[in-house]
Amino acid sequence: MTKKVLVIGGGIAGPVTAMALQRAGLDVEVFEAYDRGSEGVGAFLTIAINGLEALRVLGLREQVASLGMDSPRMEIRNGRGKRLATLTQPSRTLKRSDLYRTLRDEAVRRGVRITYGKRLTDASITRDGVRAVFADGGEARGDLLVGADGLRSRTRTLIDPGAPRARHVGLLNTGGFATGVTVPGEPGTSHFIFGRRCFFGYLIHPDGQVWWFANPPSPREPTREELAAITPAQWRARLGELFRDDTGPMLDIIRATDDIPPAWNTYDFPSVPRWFNERMVIVGDAAHATSPSSGQGASMAIEDAVTLGRCLRDVPVTREAFAAFERLRRERVERVVAQGRRNGSGKAPGVAGAFVRDLVLPVIMRYAAKGDATAWMYDHRVSWDDPVPAPAR
Repeated sequence: MTKKVLVIGGGIAGPVTAMALQRAGLDVEVFEAYDRGSEGVGAFLTIAINGLEALRVLGLREQVASLGMDSPRMEIRNGRGKRLATLTQPSRTLKRSDLYRTLRDEAVRRGVRITYGKRLTDASITRDGVRAVFADGGEARGDLLVGADGLRSRTRTLIDPGAPRARHVGLLNTGGFATGVTVPGEPGTSHFIFGRRCFFGYLIHPDGQVWWFANPPSPREPTREELAAITPAQWRARLGELFRDDTGPMLDIIRATDDIPPAWNTYDFPSVPRWFNERMVIVGDAAHATSPSSGQGASMAIEDAVTLGRCLRDVPVTREAFAAFERLRRERVERVVAQGRRNGSGKAPGVAGAFVRDLVLPVIMRYAAKGDATAWMYDHRVSWDDPVPAPAR
């Protein structure tokens, strides 16, 4: 009899996980907390080559090939305009909402059921499976439950009520899309600028639009209410002040952006002790959120999906399949989280730290350009055909 899987979370991780589990021969239904899809939500993200290859395993790479732009080259400068490093690494940068819509639509086309307005409040292990309870009073039953419900995962706390809280990394995020402005660079190159007070990044789309983000430093974690209370005009003025002494096109880009959204906090999880119990498991940001500075958040979720599918395909006992999944993933994802933390620490280092960074970073990047320093991250491939052995009893 085919096992039924309840996937909690209909963002990016949820649909791709559902398609991987469906390929493994499971019956999957996705439950999304919000009452509608997230078209138009979010800015943009990068899928690194390892994530793109994981999409290929699921027959999804071609679906995203027309979205966004190839972004194989990075150029890094400091706030005085000095080039610190260049690095080549295949990747694709695309709008989050475009990726979401493409994965969601493809999942539905493949027969995955997605139900909206189902915010998980509780889940319990039954004699022969799991029972999920939602805020609207409804419930669902299945053989197992996968929490793809993000940074504030309810599934994570149901598995482990003592699960750690996400760690604020001391940076905020904001950004947007600028039109009608000419800036240095070629389409598809990621330009990163370590300003004196704030980090800035931008890419030029082939149609001329400039995609950008900024990471204002914030040693204290502001509340959502505090961030929402800052008006767009105040954010624009604050960004102008942060970059007023820097060399680069930051101020021109900001002026050419009609809509600057409220900033949001940046978090990561250094380690989540428990990923699973007898019937429930977490994937993606619910298990191992990484700072955007790693450039690997979406790629890690996609790798998770393929790996979990393989484990549930090959290991018949659910808890042992979850243990195999954790064994295959934990060391890698925690290393990625640590790398993201290191990358982010250079964005607001202070005067002395910036001096050291500008001396050391070119050396590090020359080493990275040879492939040795980043091979562990980008050269990783998840094979669908390799069998997964059951953990030793």
